[in-house]
Amino acid sequence: MKKTHESSTRRRLLSAAATAAALPLALTACGGGGDAAGGGDVETLTVLDYYNNEPEKTLWQDALEACGTEVGVTIERETMPGADLIQKVLQRASSNTLPDVLMLDNPDVQEIAQTGGLTPLSQYGVDTSGFADGILEAASYEGEVYGLGPVVNTLGLFYNVEMLEEAGIEPPKTWEELKAAAAQLTEGSRYGVGFSAVATYEGAWQFLPFMWTNGADETDLTSPEAAEALKLWVDLVESGSASESVLNWSQADVKDQFVAGNLAMMVNGPWQIPALEESDVEYASVQVPVNEAGATPVAPLGGEVWTVPNTGDEAKQAKAAEFVECISNDENQMAIANATYKVPTRTDLIDGYVAEVPSMEAFAEQVRNARSRTGQLGTDWPETATDIYTGIQLALTGQAEPEDAFEQAGQG
Repeated sequence: MKKTHESSTRRRLLSAAATAAALPLALTACGGGGDAAGGGDVETLTVLDYYNNEPEKTLWQDALEACGTEVGVTIERETMPGADLIQKVLQRASSNTLPDVLMLDNPDVQEIAQTGGLTPLSQYGVDTSGFADGILEAASYEGEVYGLGPVVNTLGLFYNVEMLEEAGIEPPKTWEELKAAAAQLTEGSRYGVGFSAVATYEGAWQFLPFMWTNGADETDLTSPEAAEALKLWVDLVESGSASESVLNWSQADVKDQFVAGNLAMMVNGPWQIPALEESDVEYASVQVPVNEAGATPVAPLGGEVWTVPNTGDEAKQAKAAEFVECISNDENQMAIANATYKVPTRTDLIDGYVAEVPSMEAFAEQVRNARSRTGQLGTDWPETATDIYTGIQLALTGQAEPEDAFEQAGQG
């Protein structure tokens, strides 16, 4: 795969961050390390996250301040766009200016932990039992858990209730049912189904449920099972049941097409529900269809993880661990999930959550079997994700057959 200037810059920052992260460890070993050495009380914690848009910015501010009060500190919060976060984190790691609490998108945790920039939660006795396997897997590196996420999301199939009822169609559960329903629902300017096949991580993310449920594995994209999943998408586009524009649609674009009545069904996530609630569309959702009836749908796990950076200040790190534990306690999980249309990460809370928010049932069930994107490949996941969305683009534009597309992408 062709390496970009951006990826080269990121590797240099990772190397610098790994070198710098060793310094606080050395200081701690020598008896230095901020408040811990001086025995001073911790009065403030700095927090960095990418919830910089409303309403989530304010929703999270309330949760952060509540946990700050509970652990006895004032929260000094900084937010920035998600696209800027990792490079900023790597730069701060290399200059020993990391925040006390750092929120990361779950696929990025292993990359930052690899640099030595995070501290394992076991160091502070944080209880990680009862959390969904997928989120712990995403937050782990070399056998240690480095963060907790109070809520997660995943993918499902939304459908326009009125359109399916008028056509006498039940929500599809299998690929064959999906293709048949999409063909029947395609009419005039309306397509039967939409999804995001854009040449970004969003395109790879949307493809994973079809690939994983079919038994394919990201360690071998050239498998027949991966090609079969890709052929499903090719068939939907070539038959006219899905628009060729899926090549350029982000997930937000897919939602907009659904709200406009141009799609009868769409692959998307529960973060779109607030916009759907404001529309006139009567919608419902089911789990992502599977190739064989009775198979278990497997989708990727999305969501953020709160971590304790290695700042060298033992007292602040211990207090930050208390804060991370607070933000993911049962009460906060339920409150945040209700406010943001996400799913609690403690599996024993899911049934109660669905009872409170029935519209989340399909996504909550999907979370039980959801997988971490980095579980198999760790820090090598971004390169494979690039191969996935590149292969999708090659196949959907007719530049490669489904059985050759991912291999060709890997050679690009």
